[in-house]
Amino acid sequence: MTTPTAVVTAGASLLADALDVQGVTTLRVDWAPPVDDTGAAVAAVMGDLRRRAGNALALERMLAAEAALVDVRPAAEALGLERGQFLHAGPPVTWERASGPMRGALVGAVLLEGLADTPEAAERLLASGDGVTWEPCHHRGAVGPMAGVVSPSMWMFELRDEVHGTTSWCSLNEGLGKVLRYGAYGAEVIERLRWMNAVLGPLLQHAVRAGGPVDVKAIVAQMVQMGDEGHNRNRAGTLMFLREVLPAMIDSGRPTKDVAEAVRFVSGNDHFFLNLGMPACKLQTTAARDIPGSTVVTVMARNGTDFGIQTAGTGDTWFTAPANTPEGLYLGSYGPDDANPDIGDSAITETAGIGGLAMATAPAIVRFVGGSVPDALATTQRMYDITVGENPAFAIPILEFRGAPTGIDVTSVVRSGVLPQINTGMAGRVAGTGQVGAGLVTPPMACFTQAVRALADRAPAL
Repeated sequence: MTTPTAVVTAGASLLADALDVQGVTTLRVDWAPPVDDTGAAVAAVMGDLRRRAGNALALERMLAAEAALVDVRPAAEALGLERGQFLHAGPPVTWERASGPMRGALVGAVLLEGLADTPEAAERLLASGDGVTWEPCHHRGAVGPMAGVVSPSMWMFELRDEVHGTTSWCSLNEGLGKVLRYGAYGAEVIERLRWMNAVLGPLLQHAVRAGGPVDVKAIVAQMVQMGDEGHNRNRAGTLMFLREVLPAMIDSGRPTKDVAEAVRFVSGNDHFFLNLGMPACKLQTTAARDIPGSTVVTVMARNGTDFGIQTAGTGDTWFTAPANTPEGLYLGSYGPDDANPDIGDSAITETAGIGGLAMATAPAIVRFVGGSVPDALATTQRMYDITVGENPAFAIPILEFRGAPTGIDVTSVVRSGVLPQINTGMAGRVAGTGQVGAGLVTPPMACFTQAVRALADRAPAL
């Protein structure tokens, strides 16, 4: 009888452990049955002959997408928002179901727009729905971090993908702590937003229009090699962006005091580039939309109550489930009881393959969100198992410049039980609190099982 050189084992480790004791070489294969009784749906989707070609096309389009900053202008002009209209992060949500930070951000936006004089009056107006409406940023091709609330007067970055002819927008980043996107709406928050509308936005508009488009995708590629993962670490990206626009800001002819204040604000806000990276990622994932049979995720977004995803093969349909609460590090005396469930459109970074999926490139991020350097490396390695390819433009030095894992596949998530990793900030549960920490979180599996079942319903009969 010939002694085997190795035995392949799958699933539970009992057999492999016994063979190891006997000195037999084993090749262990991680395997688990599909979650939540989705075996038949997974089989139908996997048997869809359009799937392989559809996913290849989705990856091809995502890798080809460009992202250039072409303008900075108010949301009323860029997105057509009218008085009383607002955008927010995540899937649709009503006032009754809105989380504390979402309510706080909407209250602040109402105050900013002069629709109410006090927070109490703003709450009454929003609760009544009289003359005010709100919808997801994604419904207009935009993205918003944390609560993601956008009002007509807020200035927006406008990014363009000329390859696919699409545009995306995002508001300007306010910084950390007590800011609108974390649900704070105090006087200092409104004052800062008004300064951004009056000084920062117009200065950036002049810089972009005078200096020409800024290649945001190229900055993302460089920052990934410089220790930023593009979600909670954007230090290199922020400084590279400032280098691009600074000469035109100085030559703008505007008061020296305004220019100096704007430069201090941007250079002192390591997260400023996040609001450029997000619409760049939105353009990348938008390129994969509306491909029949494709199982690639095109949106992951949270509103503080629900987590929602969309896929290439199901268009605008949201698949939602209650959002999980991040685990991580807290600011000051805040603790787990103070944190709101996951919130924000910033998970578009992970959807595009950076952020939590590229944690290996940013070992310093673990000091901000928790975990360890080995955890960060292992996380990225694990993400390759649930994605359809790699993005060579976003090369990770520690992994021998391997491209970032790109194109989350809902069938791979459901078959393996491995969920996409997201690193994120944490908003206070109570409206008006602001930021309470930062940490790690994963989407609820139910979003992916719903998507698989919907894709199975659309699969041609075998």
